[in-house]
Amino acid sequence: MDDPFSRLLVLRQRLGAFADWLAIASAVALPWSTTVTAVLIATWFVTLLGSWNIPERCGEQWTAAAALPLVLWGFGILGVLWAGVPWADRLASLNSFQKLFMVPFLALQFRDSHRGMCVLIGFLISSTLLLIVSWGLILLPDLAWRGRERMIGVPVKDYISQNTIFTLCIIGLAEGAFLAWQKGNRRGSLALVLLAAAFFANILYASVSRTALVALPVLLLLFAMRRLGWKSAAGLLIAMMLVLAAAWPTSSPLRARVTELFDVLLDHRPRPASPIEQRMEFWRKSLVIVSQAPVFGHGTGSIRAQFDLLAAGQSGMAGLSSANPHNQVLATAIQLGLLGALLLLAMWVAHLLFFFVPGLPAGIAFAIVVQNVISSQFNSSLFDFTQGWVYVLGVGVLGGMVVRESPYKQALKWYEQGMRGSPKNATRFLGSPSRPA
Repeated sequence: MDDPFSRLLVLRQRLGAFADWLAIASAVALPWSTTVTAVLIATWFVTLLGSWNIPERCGEQWTAAAALPLVLWGFGILGVLWAGVPWADRLASLNSFQKLFMVPFLALQFRDSHRGMCVLIGFLISSTLLLIVSWGLILLPDLAWRGRERMIGVPVKDYISQNTIFTLCIIGLAEGAFLAWQKGNRRGSLALVLLAAAFFANILYASVSRTALVALPVLLLLFAMRRLGWKSAAGLLIAMMLVLAAAWPTSSPLRARVTELFDVLLDHRPRPASPIEQRMEFWRKSLVIVSQAPVFGHGTGSIRAQFDLLAAGQSGMAGLSSANPHNQVLATAIQLGLLGALLLLAMWVAHLLFFFVPGLPAGIAFAIVVQNVISSQFNSSLFDFTQGWVYVLGVGVLGGMVVRESPYKQALKWYEQGMRGSPKNATRFLGSPSRPA
């Protein structure tokens, strides 16, 4: 073990294992802190590259699910060339696209690693701790501080991020409960269902996101149809309606969110403070902006400048400006045109098709993609930090796990056997070091 090949092999194995734990730590930090997550992800990426033979990795075969995020990221970089805004704005907006670059790296990492499930468990444990703190803020009215920005039950970040995390935890727990039931573990299945119910109740009684109220029923129905059949899906729909009916008299956040929506839809009087009408105004202006540069858009970082041009000299709702149109497709189309929007839609479709297969990782990943598609109609979810990284980590890690559990698994087994052979025979595998438990 004194030759250079053996030492390099051991070093890359250690760096690969360290990169796994950094990915796990990133998933644990994500529900709580933006800064800590960003530092961990940057450290993870440098460590992962150190564990790889880069020239060998360049010979990997790419699927559309892995390649399209890279294509969209690359188009976002090119978009800075024709943006008529200061370079500081162009480079700042690149952060919105950078995370997409990480999808194939995560997929390759957890195709070759057995620690993908640890990422999911770490994220669930961290989210459960956040759930406990949130319930404490709700149930203890005498506390001097009960949440961020007067949002009761939201200890960190914002209620949209928290609802996104809790929604995906519910679906992940449902997938886990279904698997545990199939294996005969009735108590484990019941425990997971009860935890999912605690997440669901928190969404209804904390600061409710209308996006979650739309996404969660759709996700649960898709889960029921995929795993349980049409009859169970109908039963689940009835049960959800009963739960909402029971929560309605006792949940003031739920009533406020729903009644505000119907007030705006049924009464068209001006409501400058209404977030719903603000979104409608942003969407209207976005369509005008896209029509002015329909093919390649106005360039990366141009959203604020284009909104300012339309709002100049206007008053009331028409005078509103924003750096966020609150719609992922429109946010992409303003900067990269319809071509960029088509790339975004193609990426979503590729991911949905890739994860439309049996298995726990595929089921959770499918829900992550569907949730992102739904939430992106009301927010720029991929460009937002928490929602965007939930998508990237979920699709990347779970994508690698799906490949690992597919027919590729046999080839992976041969590769691992080769790694356990002599150092000279293993040198060609240095780009993908095995990760022994």
